[in-house]
Order: sequence, then C-alpha cells, then structure tokens
Amino acid sequence: MSRFLSERFSALEEYTPGEQPRDRKYIKLNTNESPYPPSPRTVAAVNAAVVGDLNLYPDPDCTALTAALAKRYDVDAEQIIVSNSSDDLLNFAFTAFCDGGRGAAFAEISYGFYEVFANFHCVPYKKLPVESDFSLDYRKYLALGCNLFLANPNAQTGIALPLEQVEEIIKSNPDYVVVVDEAYVDFGAQSAVSLVDKYENLLVTQTFSKSRSMAGARLGFAIGRRGLIADMKKIKYSTNPYAVNRMTLSAGEAAIADDGYYMANCRKIIATREYTRAELERRGFFVTDSAANFLLASSGAIGGRELYERLRGEGILVRHFSDAKIENFVRITVGTREQMDALLTAVDKILGEANAK
Repeated sequence: MSRFLSERFSALEEYTPGEQPRDRKYIKLNTNESPYPPSPRTVAAVNAAVVGDLNLYPDPDCTALTAALAKRYDVDAEQIIVSNSSDDLLNFAFTAFCDGGRGAAFAEISYGFYEVFANFHCVPYKKLPVESDFSLDYRKYLALGCNLFLANPNAQTGIALPLEQVEEIIKSNPDYVVVVDEAYVDFGAQSAVSLVDKYENLLVTQTFSKSRSMAGARLGFAIGRRGLIADMKKIKYSTNPYAVNRMTLSAGEAAIADDGYYMANCRKIIATREYTRAELERRGFFVTDSAANFLLASSGAIGGRELYERLRGEGILVRHFSDAKIENFVRITVGTREQMDALLTAVDKILGEANAK
C-alpha cells in the first residue's frame, strides 16, 4: 500500500472473491454461479440495449424493473430499491443503519462481506456461534440490541431457518434493522418478503446472480417498508445514483418477464443438489443440509485443503475456506448433472489414491 492510504483502512482485511483462473478450462464449482445461461429473451434484451442509447445515462430510479419486481413480489414500487448487486445494497444497509452506537451482529460462519463492511464502516459487531451441525439456533438472535444481518439460507453452509423462526428474530429486535439476505432463497428456503408489511424493521435483499443466471451483470434489489427503502435510496443517491447500466436493466426486466424459465432451472439445480448430496454421503462424506445451490462437504479420508487442491489438479474448482470450523470442508457449487458426475468421478479417483497410501 502507499503512504497516502487513510490510516483507518491500513488494517482493513478485504473480502476475498472466488478465484477466476484463466490458465486452463475448469469445471467451475467454486463461486455459486448458475450452470445454466440466461434465457433467450434475456439475451435478446441485452443485445437490443447494446445498439440502443448507450450515450445516455440509465434511469436512476430503475422504474420499469422496479415495477416488474413489485408485481412479481406483490408489493408497492415504493417498497423496492434496485442497485448494482445485493453486495451494493448490503453496503448501503451498513452505511444507513450502523454506526458506533448501533452495531451489527451476524453468524460466525456466514457471508464474509458482513465482517468486511463492519470493519470498513468502523462499526462494532459480534459474531454468533453456529451449532455443531452448522445450523443457527434462532434463540441466540433474539433481543440482540443491535442491527442483524441474517443470510437465509446461510452462506457457506446452505442451511435455512424456517420462516416462523425468522419472524421471531425480527419481532424480538423491534428497534433495530434485521436484514435478511436471501441470495439463495429460490433454491428451497422460505422468503421473508411476505413479512415486510408486518414489520417496519425488516429489509430483505435478493440478487439476480444465482437463480437468475446473471452473476456477470451485477444486479440486486431490496424490499422493505417505505421508510427503510427511503433511507437506502438516500445512500444510493449520495454515492452512485447511476449504479445500474442500461444493458443490465434490460436484462433484469426480461428475466422477471421470463421468470418461469429461471424457476424451472432452480428446480433442476435442487434435484441435482440432492443427487450429489446422496452420492457424497454414500462415499462417506458429511454434507450439510443445504437449501442453496451449493453443498458444504467433508471427508474423513482427506483434508479440505488437500481435496480442494487435488480437485483443482483434476480441472475442477471448488471453494476452500481457512476458518477453523470449516477448514476440513469444501464448498461445492451445484452444476449440471454432467458436471457433478465429473466431480464424483474425480472424488473417487482422489479417495482411491488416498486409501492406497
């Protein structure tokens, strides 16, 4: 770093994205992208936008997409904010609602950006322990006395809380914002969007990256009561009101219009997830009860880091984390059935070699 960096950022530990190597062709099962392409209608909308008015700024209010989302989720347009990815919106939430007197809490094993944002904004925070099976005990999240960031299903583990437990958490923290991060909700969890009219402190964030095959487009949205959304828009319009470009807006509108295509892909991913879970368990793996588009898995025959490296050598990328509680695990994105069969073949080879030692 240079001598000009502000002292308050000198010790900041930034978020580490999943690797995107270019040295060879890999089966990418490391960053929870969809294995299926955007729908033809979505691609056509992007192509049309490319030859459109790129010399003009995009609509900062994202009016057409907001209207489509409002209809899809049965809320008013004033209850929605659209921006450049759900990461952007999570950052807005930390900016708007957290400060030295109103800190944050989140699970010790969850989305890594929560801790990064807390440190970036100099916000005091606490990390709540997970259970021995990596689930969350909702009772630990009751009456916390601070803002709460809850990934449901949880990042890294994929385990989801039932909606009635999420509601208990929201209800018990009435003076603090509860952000329910639903990046993976379309793969088997219950959404808290149905509760936004009931609780003024609930903010739900979602993304187009996972279930709608648009990780490369960077698009997300949040739903809440009008007051919370107005707070979020204050931050957006004070930083980057044109955060969503014209091509991405067109893609988002087409994706919502083609919702059936994407939800059918989600069902395929769920079926493949359950197939892969059963096959890994048959090979002696412990696998978390994921309701997301990934599995967290551990083998007693080989360590997590070694399995990650050996799979990489076989041309398959998975994710390994250094956190002590999950260092013997790998996180595996659910791809197509063919990709998962290739993974299982590689696992059989690696385990066979490990057992032969």
